[in-house]
Amino acid sequence: MPTFFETAILKLQGLGFFTFLLPFILTAAIIYGGLRRAQLFGEPERNVAVNAVVAFVISLFVWAAPIILGIDIETKLSAFFIQGFSVSLIVLIALVLAGMFFPPDLAKSLSDKFKGPAFWGIIIVTALIVGVVILVSSGLSTVLFPKGIGINLSSDLVLSVVALLVLVGIIAVIVRAAK
Repeated sequence: MPTFFETAILKLQGLGFFTFLLPFILTAAIIYGGLRRAQLFGEPERNVAVNAVVAFVISLFVWAAPIILGIDIETKLSAFFIQGFSVSLIVLIALVLAGMFFPPDLAKSLSDKFKGPAFWGIIIVTALIVGVVILVSSGLSTVLFPKGIGINLSSDLVLSVVALLVLVGIIAVIVRAAK
């Protein structure tokens, strides 16, 4: 016999709560925060309604597309968020373990060693790679880039380009280290 929560979640799913409403609210909140921060329409305190209406309309446009195109976004979004949460949890546990076993002044010594822009470049590239892996493995990439849109690239070409970029990166690191 299903529990109360299972019944409630299935009813909400049937109403489109997870397919449209929650992603719509999340998108609207992110866009609203971005508009307030950018102060695109002037002072945020004076233009609350304008920011809210623009965020509302943009969110409707964003989340109307999957429904109009007939793309199931619910399962892909839930997989994306679960995998993103799992990666965040692993990083958090790694930081806690590092804090337990490394010396207390580790942050200061690391900041002294990694003051250059190369360190931040490595951090940004690593974050982008992790983001792309999560995007592809969750299946959300098929929603954002559906088949039939864009150019058709063979897997050999993509692998060749990736291998070439990795090779160029390795050469750049070697040349930079030699200087």
